[in-house]
Amino acid sequence: MDTTRLLTELQFKAIRSSGAGGQNVNKVASKALLIWNVIASQAITEVERVRIMEKLVTRISNDGLLQITSEADRSQLKNRSNAEKKLLRLVAQALKIPKPRKATTIPFSIKMERLANKKSKSEIKQNRRKPNF
Repeated sequence: MDTTRLLTELQFKAIRSSGAGGQNVNKVASKALLIWNVIASQAITEVERVRIMEKLVTRISNDGLLQITSEADRSQLKNRSNAEKKLLRLVAQALKIPKPRKATTIPFSIKMERLANKKSKSEIKQNRRKPNF
């Protein structure tokens, strides 16, 4: 994945942010919306594209667009950089291949310890019973 090329493919839109902010919220578009076309991207290989489409299927639209928003800050530039960081983190996480799980068996000593505990519990419960004459 070529991050510099990926950043040049991003489309940026500024939108009015929701929530409290006083008079400033009505006149300043500080919310950042980043749009990345995953299908048409030249920054990733075909294998990476398939992996991203599988992992981020809930976040990608039918047109192949991945949208990321950020409105944490009052500054448009900071929100844009936050959205870019969020996108790069999301893509890196999607491309990370997990280590395969190694199947393990329960050790013999643990099995024997469990059986001994069962036997002792059984004896305790049998001793609670009324004697049968």
